[in-house]
Amino acid sequence: MDEQMHLSENEFSLFCDVAASFHTICDTDEMLRAIFRKITSIFDIEGASIALHDPLNKEFCFIQTVEEVGGLRQPGKKKLRFSDHQGIAGWVMEKNQTAVIDDVARDGRFFNGIDAKENFSTKSMICVPLRTKRRFQGVLYALNKKSGKFTQREKKVLEILSGTIAISLENARLYGELKDHVHSLEREKRLLQDQMRSDSGFKDIIGGSRAMRRMFYLLEKVIDTPTTVLLQGETGTGKELIAKVIHYNGPLKDKPFVAENCGALPDNLLESELFGHVKGAFTGAITNKKGLFEIADGGTIFLDEVGEMSLHMQVKLLRVLQEGQFRPVGGNQTRQVDVRIISSTNRDLASEVKNGNFREDLYYRINVFQVTPPPLRARKEDILSLANHFLKKYARKIDRPIPRITPYALDLLMRFDWPGNVRELENEMERALAMAGSKAILSEEFLSDKIRRLGDNADREALNKSSGRLKDVVQRVECRMVKEALKASAGNRSRAAKALGLSRQGLLNKITAYHIRT
Repeated sequence: MDEQMHLSENEFSLFCDVAASFHTICDTDEMLRAIFRKITSIFDIEGASIALHDPLNKEFCFIQTVEEVGGLRQPGKKKLRFSDHQGIAGWVMEKNQTAVIDDVARDGRFFNGIDAKENFSTKSMICVPLRTKRRFQGVLYALNKKSGKFTQREKKVLEILSGTIAISLENARLYGELKDHVHSLEREKRLLQDQMRSDSGFKDIIGGSRAMRRMFYLLEKVIDTPTTVLLQGETGTGKELIAKVIHYNGPLKDKPFVAENCGALPDNLLESELFGHVKGAFTGAITNKKGLFEIADGGTIFLDEVGEMSLHMQVKLLRVLQEGQFRPVGGNQTRQVDVRIISSTNRDLASEVKNGNFREDLYYRINVFQVTPPPLRARKEDILSLANHFLKKYARKIDRPIPRITPYALDLLMRFDWPGNVRELENEMERALAMAGSKAILSEEFLSDKIRRLGDNADREALNKSSGRLKDVVQRVECRMVKEALKASAGNRSRAAKALGLSRQGLLNKITAYHIRT
């Protein structure tokens, strides 16, 4: 600074605030908010703003503006952008010089397009280049001097400040790029780990019931095709495991498999997660980011809970299904991908279409081949295998012996309806193992209250006196289920057989074998 120029107390405070920004690069917005308010106060102006330069798209993009009335104002959801050959900013970038304009109406370089969009009237300004050794970052504006004209001193102060601000912005950008790179590496690591998994075969879907055999038949038909699949079933039935089995046993097994829960994120975050975003698309988007569709290119994307997607997002998904194209958030270039889409939902999408909550055209696009995982109450003969599988899994995890389930405890497990399906049974087995400690027997006392209350003393005594063989327990459960189905169907054997997943003759055989009166 000029030797004859001494800093005022306010100017010194301003320099200190900007210097401190080096230590706050994690919160760029807060840093800019403080600097802008200081500049507005010291320079006696109506507002200050920064427009960053996007060399890829040859544009300037406003990231924040502070005005005297209303305080901090970030441009709307759609960022304010203008071509880098327009306006004062374009001239400042080309000439690498500060522009001081006391009356913009008399200056042919001024571009009033931004004023028209933001309902703001620019009268005068200082526009300073923000540049580091690496690159041109953008421009800093001081807008509308309230009294008098901008002075050479104010120009000089802003030029000195601009160097520190430019370095702070560059540090924030580099920090963001590093974070995005680490995040990208973590995601790629998870994808590689998924691809290296060997436990994505049919053997990992446990069950030999008729309902499960029917599902296996459908999976075998669709696995070797690129057909779009809809997994429609209750929560907890293992839809993501089924999606992985389809992917890792088909022709795309060496390609990426990525999954996203469509009901876990708000629209703006879900759109960015699926389609990515370009730098400057929103506050914090300081680098380009790939979306899951781009990462999954050539492979499979699993959209869990697709029924939770808003109508706005459904339109964007439909375009990918129809044309294989999408546009990143804030971008103006279309990307082309080739992915297999597997969707899942616990909703009845046909009813959602009738109620206007789900687009009919999208429904037919994702419902090319439907697979319905059966609820656990419809495959109770699989409960013992599932329970033993989970006990083995968690016993190994905590280095405990695998306990044996007593006949009465198994009887209670078979009676329960399991509204949470396989996931609820898994949680129950993990809890029971913790309750049992190192004991070799898992009896009913270690089960949760909701299951134990189904029992009675007569059943307990009868089962505990039995041989405890699996065959005896299964027969008792089958007999009870047949009786309950006949009662529920008012003795109609055809309806009872259908409810049990049996043929009519199969039901008659069990009625005879168990001496059931109808």
